[in-house]
Amino acid sequence: MHIDAIKAADVLPKNRALYYDGAWRAPARSARVELTNPANGASLGFVAQADAADVDAAVKAARAAYREWRRVRPAERARILRQIARIVRENADELALIDAIDGGNPVHEMAGDVANAAAQLEFFAGLVTEMKGHSVPLGPDSVNFSVREPRGVIGRIIPFNHPFMFCAAKSAAPLAAGNVVVVKPPDQAPLSSLRFAELIDGLLPPGVFSVLPGGRETGAALASHPDVAMISLIGSVQAGRAVMRAGADTIKPVLLELGGKNALIARADADPDEVAAAVVAGMNFTWCGQSCGSTSRVFLHDAIHDAVVERIVHRIGHFRPGDPADPATTMGAIISRAQFNKVMGFIADTKAEGATLLCGGGVPDDPALAGGNFVEPTIFTEVTPQMRLAREEVFGPVLAVFRWSDEAQMLETVNSVEYGLTCSIWTDDVRDAHRLAGEVEAGFVWINEVSRHFLGTPFGGYKQSGLGREECLEELIAYTQEKHIHVNLKRPAR
Repeated sequence: MHIDAIKAADVLPKNRALYYDGAWRAPARSARVELTNPANGASLGFVAQADAADVDAAVKAARAAYREWRRVRPAERARILRQIARIVRENADELALIDAIDGGNPVHEMAGDVANAAAQLEFFAGLVTEMKGHSVPLGPDSVNFSVREPRGVIGRIIPFNHPFMFCAAKSAAPLAAGNVVVVKPPDQAPLSSLRFAELIDGLLPPGVFSVLPGGRETGAALASHPDVAMISLIGSVQAGRAVMRAGADTIKPVLLELGGKNALIARADADPDEVAAAVVAGMNFTWCGQSCGSTSRVFLHDAIHDAVVERIVHRIGHFRPGDPADPATTMGAIISRAQFNKVMGFIADTKAEGATLLCGGGVPDDPALAGGNFVEPTIFTEVTPQMRLAREEVFGPVLAVFRWSDEAQMLETVNSVEYGLTCSIWTDDVRDAHRLAGEVEAGFVWINEVSRHFLGTPFGGYKQSGLGREECLEELIAYTQEKHIHVNLKRPAR
């Protein structure tokens, strides 16, 4: 079925309770919250909220299921993951529309998220035999080797910008490794996670996959639970710190993909047309800049600065806020009124600090959008390192442009922030490209490219942008632990 032919009421999940131990269950305190559509403020109904007691019940069920799931042959686990991927593809249009309605991002982009989720499920299904140990030669009297075993119950806390993709795709590696997963979906946009649970209900043994909607209390209870073996979070630096603190008493490992204040660097020899296209693409205006990987700081060499800026203004016109459920929409809505106010605060502060507003800075004048959390694509030039916009993550469609001529000073500014997730470098000189890639403090660097992910390559950050790597074999290995086994071959003396 094509997205145009689908009605919103027909795709939203019917179950709004907690899903664990293979069934839908009411929360212990009967708590629930109302969801609203970020594009128009309309109610999307109520969703249950898990508290610490619910987390405890779900984790106990998951722990029991782990004893069974870890013994399932890897090839069978892979078969089930591929079956889940097929179900995801078969329901792609509906899942994309749910995220557009619930999360505010354009439906055509969310369709890409669904395809990405299916691809990651298939990718990790194909890696189940790669969880290998190794042997250590210590002589003829013993055999020494290691094996990799799953960790147990994995808690996954996911954000609102790619709700379905992060629920489905980020469950793939831990499930493939033989773990069980308890997902806490974003409190602002949990509906696609609940729909995913509806779609795959019965494919996995009860307790292997759980969804517990809720707020901070839910996440804190999951991170601190003694029977949760590992926590994985995609979110803000503040959320990452909170998760690490919550898990400290039980010394549980964490996998964190956190915020970014990422740089795009263009040298004097870069083509202005290509750079302008990269600047606009890298900011991810389609989903309102609500992406930790967005290159939200642009460093243009003085020799090409004006030419690139002129071209940016021309290209930015493609992005016009509109109804996220409309396949023609090129830019969605901010997730919530609170985040909208935060973004507008950044814009006001940047004006007051003296940066030049190149374009945007306000809300659309279309009356049809008046009830939504819409912000125009906004670009400031003549930004300096001391400004708030230069240092803090906005998580909104606000881009900072810097002018530079001294490379050492530019690199000092690029590396001066607490973040280190991505960086994009534009130059025609391969030597300069490699040299700069070595100088920037970021975990994922593009050269003459921006924004793209490549399944199989390690994605993750330096500094406070996270711990660990995802979308690669290392992600699978992170959900295992290594055990060494020594076998004494000596015959006893007679």
